[in-house]
Amino acid sequence: MSQDPERFDSMLLAMAQQHEGGVKELLGTIVSFLARKTDFFTGGKEGEWEKVVKDTFYTHAKKAKDEADKIKKEKLEAEKRLKEIQQKKEQERLAKDFEPASVTELTEQEAEELQETIEKEKKEPESGSGEASGNEEEKTPEEEDDPEEKGKIKPNAGNGCDLEHYRWTQTLEEVELRVPLRQTLRPRDLTIIINKRHLKVGIKGQPFIIDGELDADVKIEESTWVLQDGRNILINLEKVNQMNWWSRLVTTDPQISTKKINPEPSKLSDLDGETRGLVEKMMYDQRQKEMGLPTSDEQKKQDVLKKFMEQHPEMDFSKCKFN
Repeated sequence: MSQDPERFDSMLLAMAQQHEGGVKELLGTIVSFLARKTDFFTGGKEGEWEKVVKDTFYTHAKKAKDEADKIKKEKLEAEKRLKEIQQKKEQERLAKDFEPASVTELTEQEAEELQETIEKEKKEPESGSGEASGNEEEKTPEEEDDPEEKGKIKPNAGNGCDLEHYRWTQTLEEVELRVPLRQTLRPRDLTIIINKRHLKVGIKGQPFIIDGELDADVKIEESTWVLQDGRNILINLEKVNQMNWWSRLVTTDPQISTKKINPEPSKLSDLDGETRGLVEKMMYDQRQKEMGLPTSDEQKKQDVLKKFMEQHPEMDFSKCKFN
């Protein structure tokens, strides 16, 4: 009877998290247990345990390689589809940009009025009113008045941040982290420990490149890392809360402004119906907040309250306070 290969995952993950030396140290613990508490090395014929170890490791190594190849193929296909979508959108945009503009002839009076308007606009910046120059990035009144937005930086194209030693991007579901290395290394040369709320990334024998508390919880069992070409670490962190944007990777990083995050339309369209609905609702609520208007949930509560008040005109609501 086949057994579930994942039934001990939670136990083994808990053990792995306590071995800062990585897989080699974890294997050492397991082999030590076999040597001390079983007759694995002494109970069979000579050389039998070597055969068992070899067969077991090669079987699972093949499965791991096949799975890695499958994931790589699926990712390449997804990237290809996304690139095709983006290229199509870019072609449509360029075609629209190069559409011939319509020409409208002005009367002499309209031309004079237009020239007066242009001359007036030229003089306004020179009037010494003390206003900010036009080449500065315009800020909304809310951004100027909101102390929480001060000092925050604009997200990169992937809704994350480009830092000195690494770059991270995000979707609502996951965070992708890329750490470039200055030398060619092997996976066993690295120390990468992913905990629920803490991340360590570094080269053995050297100070950690990243060692800090994550901005939010991640799913350990669904978070992965891989060494690409021996010179780039790629880490995918699966978010527990898939309705919030991260403002930073770890708490020691500078914060980005999550209000300026803009999910790509092509990625939004790839989501399933339920998830897309939730994302669109969140984006709508964010816009409503920025304009000082009620969110969808607040509007729904107001509508219910209004209906209740209309149905009970005999009740006095003048002294009630509603959030």
